[in-house]
Amino acid sequence: MVLSDGFTDIAPGKLATIVTSLQMFNSPELPEPETGFTSSLRQIPQPDVDWYLRLYRRVGEDWLWFSRLQESLSMLESIIRDPGVEIFALTVENEEKGLLELDFRTDGECELAFLGITADLQGCGLGSQLLDYGIKQAWSKSIDRLWVHTCTFDHPRALELYRQAGFIPFKMQLEVLDDPRINGTIPKTAAPHIPLFEP
Repeated sequence: MVLSDGFTDIAPGKLATIVTSLQMFNSPELPEPETGFTSSLRQIPQPDVDWYLRLYRRVGEDWLWFSRLQESLSMLESIIRDPGVEIFALTVENEEKGLLELDFRTDGECELAFLGITADLQGCGLGSQLLDYGIKQAWSKSIDRLWVHTCTFDHPRALELYRQAGFIPFKMQLEVLDDPRINGTIPKTAAPHIPLFEP
């Protein structure tokens, strides 16, 4: 219900987030990635679904990533093994701790579908390096547009990071959804910065 002061009540068991979509139409000038960084990043062709979900959870659970967890296994496999989807894993100290996913399935454009590192790596610059690499990799193909969306569930610096890299916001939306911590998709302890209101 929209109240007279402009606020809207969100029902228990639901979540609301502001989604901002950003885009760029030309490859920006970016620094060359460090040698040690690129040697720790590898593309995973035809990834195994179980492997993908483990890394997806490891990187995204703190930020309430759950869309891939609600796909059927057959649907998810068809997405991540599609020739138009490129998936990269960042390895630090022999453990995979970063995920980059680029989606080229729409002609002439690329969606930066997922980008993230584990919480223990945040603040050391690896997120920025992973973003720069993703942008360069996207523009190495014949595209006219690169786009990404972020939301208020994500790291508080995510929007700033994308804008600093050259993305321009073009759309803002309100998304209301079922809280995935209630139906067991992800643990109730996930994303403690987002209040949990059980019905």
